[in-house]
Amino acid sequence: MRTRKKNSFQMVVLLATFLLMLLNFSPVQAIAANKALNKTIKLKTRAISSDYYNSILSKYKISPENVSLQIMDGTREIFAVNAEQKKNPASISKLVTSYAILKKVPVGHRFYTKLFTDGANLYLQGGGDPTFVSENLWYLVNEFTRSGIKNIKGNLIVDDNLFDKVRFDESRQDKRVDRAYDAPVGALSFNWNAVNIFVRPSKAGEKANITIDPVSNYYTLVNNTTTVLKEIKKELAVNISNNERVITVSGDVLIGAKEKVIYKSIAEPDIWTATNLIYFLQQRNITFEGKIIAGTVPEKAELVAVYESKNLSSILADMNKFSNNFVAEMLVKNLAAQEQKSGASLKRGVEMIREELAKVGISQEEILIINPSGLTQNNSFSAAALNKVLNFVKKDFSIYSIFLEGLPVAGIDGTLKKRMKGTLAEGWVRAKTGYLDGVVSLAGFAGKRDGTIYTFSFLYNGPQNEATVREAFDQLIINSLK
Repeated sequence: MRTRKKNSFQMVVLLATFLLMLLNFSPVQAIAANKALNKTIKLKTRAISSDYYNSILSKYKISPENVSLQIMDGTREIFAVNAEQKKNPASISKLVTSYAILKKVPVGHRFYTKLFTDGANLYLQGGGDPTFVSENLWYLVNEFTRSGIKNIKGNLIVDDNLFDKVRFDESRQDKRVDRAYDAPVGALSFNWNAVNIFVRPSKAGEKANITIDPVSNYYTLVNNTTTVLKEIKKELAVNISNNERVITVSGDVLIGAKEKVIYKSIAEPDIWTATNLIYFLQQRNITFEGKIIAGTVPEKAELVAVYESKNLSSILADMNKFSNNFVAEMLVKNLAAQEQKSGASLKRGVEMIREELAKVGISQEEILIINPSGLTQNNSFSAAALNKVLNFVKKDFSIYSIFLEGLPVAGIDGTLKKRMKGTLAEGWVRAKTGYLDGVVSLAGFAGKRDGTIYTFSFLYNGPQNEATVREAFDQLIINSLK
């Protein structure tokens, strides 16, 4: 603290000396003196800042060899450690994905889920909407009821052909898990291709109350739980078998405990969506006699109902605020669908991201993107290269406000809701978080009260505790705003 006060005093003396000098200088001499002073101030500020930032890293035992860090004020570097060194970025990969999507797809773009009929069969066609959930399906069904069709004697044919049939791209991490963040992808998808299991206690000695949402006959529930008064002897466990379509919930639930929700990924997006459609139709007294089969909408089929999604900017916010891997891959397949009118692949979408980076002079030597969500150990960025992307965003009026709007806000929402609260950064930092085993990252924009906007990229790959690294990163940003 004493050092900072001393430095402030020295700066005041320096400025006073400069003003006195101006009284005796010619205009030419004054300009030269002004340039010299600005250079001195910048150099002095950078030296102080670097020492202070490094002391933060030292306090949290962050080894320099494990990081690639950079804070920029436009083209001026405020602080850096190994800025050119590439690291695994984890989910801040979505920043690069967002940039390419906004450059290639109109911000007002929407996705359409449609129902057709040929007089006997009903056709459900997916348009690659990443945000098609229960409320939207209800809207589609309500639209359909006005067609006057009360009974479907034929089959429900699902047209999932806009994308290829690769549900889990090889660019993701190898090990599959049944969690919602590892959900499959399909042009016809529903409820983020995840099922929600709600568990709450009932009466002591009885089974807990369990609700599967959305409600349908897709899964059979096996309830092996017990509501207990005091001691939990068996922890709650939720297992899903997508082959048998069985969800098994077991363990003890403490009486008076709050409701708990567990999210599990499904396996067949098109069949999952179609099954829920039939259930929703039945709620409106529309009967169905056939089977669910895969197919294509014939040219002569009549369009009877359509649901229009939110616009692209809102969907990007869904992706970045909560780091949704499913939405990221869906949007990148839609990127490919700009060229491939059927069978759009993630591989082509990623190639288009690389092409967009190449247009602004960023090569794969600086940013190697394999999976657009960051759910991989193979993406590789440097902090300096990612800051380049953020600065290109900052200079592009057509996308800057939309890009910013979609990022989590420190202390306010998304994955930053609980971070940097009650500090200078609350409400003044918009950034994307990232986490994988051994990887912690944070990148985005930080605003100062004087109107300065910093871009920053922090990447850590190493053994340090995740919470410790996050706190160190937060402190770097908070102190940059002082």
